[in-house]
Amino acid sequence: MGKIRGAIVVNTDRCKGCALCADACPKGVIALAAKKVNVHGYPFVEAVNPDDCIGCASCAIVCPDGCIAVYRKKMED
Repeated sequence: MGKIRGAIVVNTDRCKGCALCADACPKGVIALAAKKVNVHGYPFVEAVNPDDCIGCASCAIVCPDGCIAVYRKKMED
């Protein structure tokens, strides 16, 4: 049986940097970008440990602006 792995995609132009998603992530996959801002001048979140994502979608659920999409894929052993 394969292991489930997740991947997140952040729409950085819509992100307002509230960091609710980073707080909700149980694996510490995402964090506010250091010294980067989007086109609107907000700091945005990015995947800092993408290989640790388990695809739980906690980040996408709490995002008030709907900026995060989570994909799950089955990894073969």
